[in-house]
Amino acid sequence: AFVRVLSELVEKDGNTFLITGDLGFSVFEEYKERFPENYLNAGVAEGNMVGMAAGMAMTGKKVFVYSIAPFIVYRAFEQIRDDVSLHNLPVVFVGVGSGLAYGNAGPTHHATEDLALMSSLPNMTVLAPGDPIEAGYATKAAYNLNSPVYIRLNRAGDRQVHPNDISFNIGEGIVLKQGSSLLILTTGNMLEVGYDVSTRLEEEGVRTELVSMHTIKPFNQDQLMSLARNKTLVVTLEEHTKYGGLASITALALLDS
Repeated sequence: AFVRVLSELVEKDGNTFLITGDLGFSVFEEYKERFPENYLNAGVAEGNMVGMAAGMAMTGKKVFVYSIAPFIVYRAFEQIRDDVSLHNLPVVFVGVGSGLAYGNAGPTHHATEDLALMSSLPNMTVLAPGDPIEAGYATKAAYNLNSPVYIRLNRAGDRQVHPNDISFNIGEGIVLKQGSSLLILTTGNMLEVGYDVSTRLEEEGVRTELVSMHTIKPFNQDQLMSLARNKTLVVTLEEHTKYGGLASITALALLDS
């Protein structure tokens, strides 16, 4: 979904570029054939890749930087902070393999602190779409934002939970089911799990409200308070440490209200 929407954007705007850190094989082949001048493989050099993206953005380009989530976030965090975030440049970082998606590859490939790190940066918007439909809309929204964005994607093959057309706005969670007793907030690839859990609870008579919180930053505290009002329990589902992710942001927002 990401590559399809990116291709549409490049077709309309020749100033849009994709840089990858020697990844995306079997994903970008068609893109490279169609847009060879808008593609660059920077090799296994994530810090340099971010620096290149920053330089291109300073000349008026819109740049998408693609890698496995822990590679781009952890290895190049200093360059993301100093070269892109502090300068408020239109660079979109796309981290694939959210949470434990690359489970059998071990902790070097697990992204369980990335939301916290990227949310801490000034000017950075953090998006964690829940299914391929949200991923496509998130890509368009990131392109239009004209400032730093981190998009956290799962691996290919995710189940589509939404219908084909949705209303996607940065900072506004999407309500998939309405209920009166239990509020389930999901982010990223846990939307599918949340949907299945909600369905099973409903079979047992528990009326659940299911919301995809695709935007971690900026977080919509007003919407959360409206959703949580009169609920007996608020549950968050995410593949991320509870520190700095959806759980702690939700708890802080509720305490702060």
